[in-house]
Amino acid sequence: MSGLCNAGCEVHAAAAAIDTDSEVVVRLDALGVQRHSVPIVRAGLNPVADVKALIALVRLMRRTRPDMVLGYTIKPVVWGTLAAWVARVPRRYAMITGLGYAFTGKATRKRALIQLVVRILYRLALSRAHLVIFQNPDDLVLFRDLRLIPRRMPVAIVNGSGVDLTMYPNLPLPEGPPRFLMIARLLGDKGVREYVAAATVVRRSRPDASFHLVGGLDPNPDAITRAEINDWMERGDIVWHGSQADVRPFLADAHIFVLPSYREGTPRTVLEAMATGRAIITTDAPGCRETVIDGENGLLVPPRSAAALAQAMLRLLAAPAMIRDMAARSLDIVREKYSAEKVTAAMLEAMCIVDEGRE
Repeated sequence: MSGLCNAGCEVHAAAAAIDTDSEVVVRLDALGVQRHSVPIVRAGLNPVADVKALIALVRLMRRTRPDMVLGYTIKPVVWGTLAAWVARVPRRYAMITGLGYAFTGKATRKRALIQLVVRILYRLALSRAHLVIFQNPDDLVLFRDLRLIPRRMPVAIVNGSGVDLTMYPNLPLPEGPPRFLMIARLLGDKGVREYVAAATVVRRSRPDASFHLVGGLDPNPDAITRAEINDWMERGDIVWHGSQADVRPFLADAHIFVLPSYREGTPRTVLEAMATGRAIITTDAPGCRETVIDGENGLLVPPRSAAALAQAMLRLLAAPAMIRDMAARSLDIVREKYSAEKVTAAMLEAMCIVDEGRE
């Protein structure tokens, strides 16, 4: 967004309850971005609520008359792109930041229905886009295999959403006993249960290690329940900090960052941990594997395997020097590939190339 502002563009941002997050308001106002609250409900498929969101977006775009629209995450991609098409916005871009509940996990009856609906909506919306941007090559392959994008649709792959290195500066590793940290929405597909199961195993031989979890309860059908959280805390397996507007203090207190997700676009939390200078343990899964060079800045483990995750944790605990070396390498990699400036430049370049081809 700052790249567009620096390029002299008039930028508008639309999101649900955008004015309620004071930090977001301050940052957008500092950039000169105009804010618009729209009634997009992030989770669930409520036809009435989604139609209201579509109508609100069409009205907003007809009023502001943008030259281009970029949809980011699933509902803004679907309803934002369709709204931009209805409002006759000249340039329409979509960014796929991950696949989520509709694509991960076993296709049970409810999930299978949601998968079908989401795929139909993606196919409908993305056929109206001029460019689709992906955050990893696996998602691009999947979208093509499922025919969610037209055969000749221009596409680009960028290194995630980027991370602001001024907001997440390098920090020295803390003193004291080893602390693991996971930051994620509390969903099964994020690997939360595997994280807790691994913590249980590790604590048997390393009771000095602590395992911290940051993330709020979620309305998603795959969500972790409050009863599960309470049970884990009562057993002493984890320390749960709930939802946090600012995760930087938790990154500062951690030695090793863990994300055992089944699939991501490119996980922002991992990039923030890398920018802070932390060793990473994540899964050899789409989106996650791109952030770690196994054995250099962290370790890759198979998804859904608490045993492999526990083994990786114990391996790092046995080698404090490895943790320090991996932390330094994380910082190098995030500066080389994942800075917000570099990712924004790559996105703008892709958009400009597509525009030149249309003219």
